[in-house]
Amino acid sequence: MATLSLKKVRKSYGAHNVLHGIDIELEDGGFLVLLGPSGCGKSTLLNIIAGLDDSSSGDISIGGRSVSALPPKDRNIAMVFQSYALYPTMSVERNIGFGLEMRGVAVDKRREAVARAADMLQVTHLLDRKPANLSGGQRQRVAMGRAIVRDPDLFLFDEPLSNLDAKLRVEMRTEIKRLHERLGTSIVYVTHDQIEAMTLATKVAVMKGGNIQQFADPQTIYERPANMFVASFIGSPAMNFLEGRLVKSGSGWKFLAGGVSLDLGSDFAELSEGDVTLGLRPEELKVVEGHETGAFEGIIDVVEPTGPDTMLTTIIGGQTIIARVGPRFAGKRGEPVTFAVDPASVNLFDPRTQMRL
Repeated sequence: MATLSLKKVRKSYGAHNVLHGIDIELEDGGFLVLLGPSGCGKSTLLNIIAGLDDSSSGDISIGGRSVSALPPKDRNIAMVFQSYALYPTMSVERNIGFGLEMRGVAVDKRREAVARAADMLQVTHLLDRKPANLSGGQRQRVAMGRAIVRDPDLFLFDEPLSNLDAKLRVEMRTEIKRLHERLGTSIVYVTHDQIEAMTLATKVAVMKGGNIQQFADPQTIYERPANMFVASFIGSPAMNFLEGRLVKSGSGWKFLAGGVSLDLGSDFAELSEGDVTLGLRPEELKVVEGHETGAFEGIIDVVEPTGPDTMLTTIIGGQTIIARVGPRFAGKRGEPVTFAVDPASVNLFDPRTQMRL
């Protein structure tokens, strides 16, 4: 197992800066997800870790050893690509073991490693087949098997599930999580899918414009996002934002907006009165009857049943919010609805800087 350390890693193409000083520390056996929209720099950063691209400055260490000046073959990493990159004329068995073959590993040891990886990934019955005779999920398992037999210090995954249909993505996500728990090897995983990040990672680096917006465990990023970009990128539906004012109320604070008066208690001790953006996750809005503490009313605009939940788009004081309510919600468009909110679930942001207060 290896620790990954990135210190002040920068990348520029001429005058165009792609990465702006990336600092990351990944613990032994950790699962790091680089998450962000297209063009944020996550794949560039992965390629730099792999040695497929050079950084403009900064240092990369794997297992306490600086690898910045080493070629990919000397970094003891294994990479799984989005495109599988299998040899079409080779059998599954030879595809998995080809890297060991090129390194001169003895035939018996090679077969033993291939058999072990194939059993782990449940592709033993496919060893004699060619890639053309495999499904997308099976091909990705073979690509993972090729990485496993190398026994690397670090696995790198470059959007490995993006070519699969929705059902297969869920299945392969489970396989990757199971694989990580069995092997205990550190993993760096690139994706733009926040569900993959939340389900797989021990640490998530949310990226935008070549910068890390927040680096933390998935639950912290979900519940306490560092800024409004992270808050809106993580979660489906995204976090609701309500523009209003924060005012003093006795020993505590109150949020006021058109149609909303929410008592926040005294937990926000270091704040001051003024304009503020309040962030609420859709599932934190609870439909209630009558005037409960912390309740406010809106008008239903759209009702979208999804099976296990109902997405409820509501207009409150001229602002739109989405609530995730129960599957048997019976309200209709144009009807009033009352929500209650636990103040502990609220996030407050500075509307100028968009940073969490």
